[in-house]
Amino acid sequence: MEDTELKKALETLLFIADHPLPVEGLAQLCEVKNQERVKSLLDELKAVYDGEERALQIMQVAGGWQMSTRPAYSLWVRKLYHNKMTVRLTQAALETLCIVAYKQPLTRAEIEAIRGVEVIGPLDTLTERRLITVVGRRETTGRPILYGTTTEFLRQFGLNTLSDLPKLESFVIENPAASAQATALELVEEESEAAREEARLAGETEDNPNAEEHQPASPEAVASPSPVETGQNPESVDEEGK
Repeated sequence: MEDTELKKALETLLFIADHPLPVEGLAQLCEVKNQERVKSLLDELKAVYDGEERALQIMQVAGGWQMSTRPAYSLWVRKLYHNKMTVRLTQAALETLCIVAYKQPLTRAEIEAIRGVEVIGPLDTLTERRLITVVGRRETTGRPILYGTTTEFLRQFGLNTLSDLPKLESFVIENPAASAQATALELVEEESEAAREEARLAGETEDNPNAEEHQPASPEAVASPSPVETGQNPESVDEEGK
C-alpha cells in the first residue's frame, strides 16, 4: 500500500474509533509490518491537522492515537449533547484521584493518611468511573489492596503517559499568613526608615541653625546721603559749612 493510501486508511480508523489506537494495532489493521512507517505517517497527519488549524486534532493519548475535537470548540459539542447529564467528580473524589495519580501504587490506608479522612466513598466512585483500579497487593500483613490509575484516566485527562502529569511544584500555593507577615515586615521597615530620615534632618538643623532674622538699623546707624547721591557740588557744600 502506498503512503498516500495508507495515510487515508489511518485517518479513517482514527475518525471511527471511540478509543485510542496503539501503533501496533493500527499496523495490524492496515496489514503493514513496519510500525515505524505507520508512526511516521501518523506524525505527518498530526502536522497537517495542526498546520491547518482544523477543529479536529490527532493526538497521542493513553499510549495510543486518537482523533478528537479541539478544546476551543467544546461549546458546540456541549450544545449537541446538552440532554446528556455530565456527572462531575466531587472535591473528595478529585483529591483522592490526585493522590493516587501521583503516589501510586498505594493502599487505602495510605491514601487516608494523606487526606486525613476516610476514602471508601471516593474510591468506590473512582472505580465505577474506571479512573482507578486494583493493581495488586502490598506484601505486608493482611496484604492490603493497591490502587492505581487506568488507561481511561489517561484518556479523559488527555495524557499519553503518567510522566505527562504536571509537576507537583506547579501546584504550590503561597501561604497567606506568611505573605501577610512579609508585608507587615516591609511596612515596619519603611516606617523605621522614615523615622531615621526624620532624625537625621533634625540633627542637621541643630548643627547648622538658621541665621537670625535681620534687625532694622538704628537711626544713628543710618548714613547721610553723600553729596554725589544728592546731586550737589562738593565744593559748594564745603563753603556752606564754612
